[in-house]
Amino acid sequence: MLKIQKYAAIDIGSNAVRLLISNIIEQDDEPVRFKKNSLVRVPIRLGADVFLKGEISEYNQERMVDTMTAFSLLIKSHGVTRYKACATSAMREANNSLQLSEKIMNTSGINIDIIDGEEEAAIIAATDLNTYIDPNKTYLYVDVGGGSTEFSIIHNGKKIQSKSFRIGTVRLLNDIVKNETWLELEHWIKENTKQYYKIALIGSGGNINKIFKISGKDIGKPLTYFYLTSYYKTLQNYSYEERISKLNLNQDRADVIIPATRIYLSAMKWSGAKDIFVPKIGLSDGIIKSMYFETVSSVVV
Repeated sequence: MLKIQKYAAIDIGSNAVRLLISNIIEQDDEPVRFKKNSLVRVPIRLGADVFLKGEISEYNQERMVDTMTAFSLLIKSHGVTRYKACATSAMREANNSLQLSEKIMNTSGINIDIIDGEEEAAIIAATDLNTYIDPNKTYLYVDVGGGSTEFSIIHNGKKIQSKSFRIGTVRLLNDIVKNETWLELEHWIKENTKQYYKIALIGSGGNINKIFKISGKDIGKPLTYFYLTSYYKTLQNYSYEERISKLNLNQDRADVIIPATRIYLSAMKWSGAKDIFVPKIGLSDGIIKSMYFETVSSVVV
């Protein structure tokens, strides 16, 4: 007996807002399968407002209302049966996030959960990493966002430790990450990885996905520290305009990709990792799986 349902995950990040619609495929005597059906990304960059001024501007509030209305219509037209919308760092810190959430609820019917950094890390870690990792090895999982980065230690297939740091691409672009935060992160990574003989990184987020795609590597093969360092230097040698025209990056990617690469390289350096695996999964995937396994609340459509 074959049963297919559609679930939707909305990830309201500091750099972009995403809608992921996935097919949940259940078949007798077979493990459940999660198949991506549609992904829509809108680069609203809420963090540029919030991290500098403490609140979301009128302009971006309107864009959010329009985007959520569009997402609501897509959810309906796809025949989605269950959804969850999670807002992260920017909405967590905005003075007017509750008013905006209410406005979105009244206009689009989308109910938004503003989650803390630890819950964000837990949902990301819920992604089915077993498909991508060797259960006998140790990994540092790094999910770089616009406002925060979530780190998890995975040893022998199990999550040992997780922590969220307020170091993100939009914060770094606006030069508002304190040196103490970097030092705290360095200490946390060194302290939590020193007992392991060998460690590799798992990277998630739009920037590392883009770098992996550009590299031409086969799925499952890692990027090396050497390759990432070399690409980082290439990025720095080009102006913002040249990164768009010559490196073929979208305008909302061409600036954040540099601070994102810096975070991954720092994590590799401090953990002693020589390789970074890029399974192309993130918060949206974690939301879908968490809904299915009922470890988070969700809205039945």
